[in-house]
Amino acid sequence: MRFLGVITCLVFGTLCAEGSDVLELGDSDFEETTAMHETMLVEFFAPWCGHCQRLAPEYETAATKLKGTVALAKVDCTVNTQSCERFGVNGYPTLKIFRNGEESGSYDGPRSAAGIVSYMKKHAGPSSVTLHSEADLDSFVDNFEASVVGFFSGDDSAQLAEFLKSSSALSDSYRFAHSTDLGTGLKYGVDGEIVLLFHPPRLNSKFEDSVVKYTETVSTSSLRTFIRDNVFGLCPHLTTENRDSLRERDLLTAYYNVDYLRNLKGTNYWRNRIMKVATQFQGRGLNFAVADRKEFQDELEEEFSLGQSEEEDIPLVTIRTREGHKYTMQEEFTRDGKSLERFLEDYFANRLKRYVKTEAVPESNDGPVKTVVADNFDEIVNDPEKDVLVEFYAPWCGHCKNLEPKYKELGEKLAGDPNIVIAKMDATANDVPPNFDVQGFPTIYFVPSGQKDQPLRYEGGREVSDFISYLKKEATNPLILNDSRDEL
Repeated sequence: MRFLGVITCLVFGTLCAEGSDVLELGDSDFEETTAMHETMLVEFFAPWCGHCQRLAPEYETAATKLKGTVALAKVDCTVNTQSCERFGVNGYPTLKIFRNGEESGSYDGPRSAAGIVSYMKKHAGPSSVTLHSEADLDSFVDNFEASVVGFFSGDDSAQLAEFLKSSSALSDSYRFAHSTDLGTGLKYGVDGEIVLLFHPPRLNSKFEDSVVKYTETVSTSSLRTFIRDNVFGLCPHLTTENRDSLRERDLLTAYYNVDYLRNLKGTNYWRNRIMKVATQFQGRGLNFAVADRKEFQDELEEEFSLGQSEEEDIPLVTIRTREGHKYTMQEEFTRDGKSLERFLEDYFANRLKRYVKTEAVPESNDGPVKTVVADNFDEIVNDPEKDVLVEFYAPWCGHCKNLEPKYKELGEKLAGDPNIVIAKMDATANDVPPNFDVQGFPTIYFVPSGQKDQPLRYEGGREVSDFISYLKKEATNPLILNDSRDEL
């Protein structure tokens, strides 16, 4: 298979390193090769460059995932000085996008594999690829992601026009192709105009159909709904690229050594056992996925306090709901799937204890600024009788440290007011409830009494007077300040 990868590159008149999907370009073939690709991302690098070395594995992974959609190439500028000088390369790595051999612009997207894939898909080719033969179809659907393919009776088909309109609207999220020769899809039972969704070949399983039929009249809204409901299948591969979409729903994830590039059989060994159990719980509102534990190790430690283990080949199972509730399977995953069955039965019977990352509740909490942790959040912040101003902070945050004396002074000024609480929570050590959007630090919310489901993000100044002015306007009751001159 690795030798086949080299042959594939040679077809395009250039070379790939053995086992690599990244094309290697030089001064002699740069123009010819880039001209053969509608869209190509080119990295200009130097072997001694540390940033280039760190980018290399991400770039390789992205090239594999984008294979058949966007070509990725690289140029060693210590050898191919002509090409690098021509395109004004004066630092490494420099990444540029080319379309049909012409420089389109600089690449200014993320440097992670998932980020490169996501960025380049949005800048690649036509919204729907034209397929002329069964071989074209086979090549298109042999991809790391799902494929949506329309089969139509001719170029003048009204359904084709709607399909192309839909693909234009949805191509940033999904892959589309079409054929005006119904015979192209003959082996999939195509005998009339139809749209088929192909799951990624690596995820094919006896537990679900690998091809799903869309039988309605084509329209953007109905096609969007069809794809959304079917694109991931019974048990998709969760990655950093698709996690936001998958986590819009209640999701069970099994983390283990998932590697579809180097260990397809071993990866699907565990996935098939998960799918066998999943079929017993379909239609109950819980979705399933597998994920590479190494890819998500930092997140597992941050969100579930689960460190690395010597048993990384054994799936580690968690559930995360849309509301932010989290559960972990304590029993070791058994090869017969019975432990997973028991875990799911307990979940649906509401017998599981939610996992909450929390610091210990303070023994004493009598200061002017109340310390909130996950275990006392409801008691303090959601006290229905009190207005609460709560700061979500990080211990290492410089802005939080600058705010601390002013926030303490605010607490002291309001210490005699029985109707309001000034509070703070270390958001790095405690789970933040999902209705509080904390993306940076400090983030401050006002939570009024009687309206605990409607927290208000504080966007005002950071001086004590700014907070006082805000609270005078928003507080349920008139403020009682320690300085009697400010009493209302």
